[in-house]
Amino acid sequence: MSSTPLSEQPLRRILIACIGNIFLGDDGFGVEVASRLMNRQYPEGVQVVDFGIRGMDLAYSLLDEYDALVLVDTVARGGQPGTLYLIEPDLTEMTPEKGGEAGRMALDTHSMDPVKVLAYARTLGAQPIHTLLIGCEPASLGSDDPCTEMQMELSEPVQAAVDEALKMIDSVVKKLVFL
Repeated sequence: MSSTPLSEQPLRRILIACIGNIFLGDDGFGVEVASRLMNRQYPEGVQVVDFGIRGMDLAYSLLDEYDALVLVDTVARGGQPGTLYLIEPDLTEMTPEKGGEAGRMALDTHSMDPVKVLAYARTLGAQPIHTLLIGCEPASLGSDDPCTEMQMELSEPVQAAVDEALKMIDSVVKKLVFL
């Protein structure tokens, strides 16, 4: 059994894209994770970006031919608040033809739907990419009523999940770098 020395392995380019809106309570999970990830040392080729709600920026970043994409966001799946999920979405059916119009119409400067952003990126010419989603079950995503005050902090269970999310991301990056 032979193995390639680490110095001869090809550089894997990984984008860790943290998304969310800090003004909508737990929707700021990805942004909080990004601020904590900035203090970590990852191998060359691993890039951490706080995209916030800038879907267009993420779509254009995907034109840079990364080997893998790790999205960090809230994911409402009906679990207990603070529950972390590692999801590998099936994007095989996503083509520029199927996602193009939906992606263009749904890009909004005040929110971000990752699936629509990925579809739009495909219409721009981005290649299919191995994508993982690290999601956290929210307790609150702020209010739908624009007349109420903004929530600028994470709920207690989501804040408590941040450290575990960092460990999960470290583990995922380690696996992706040495694929």
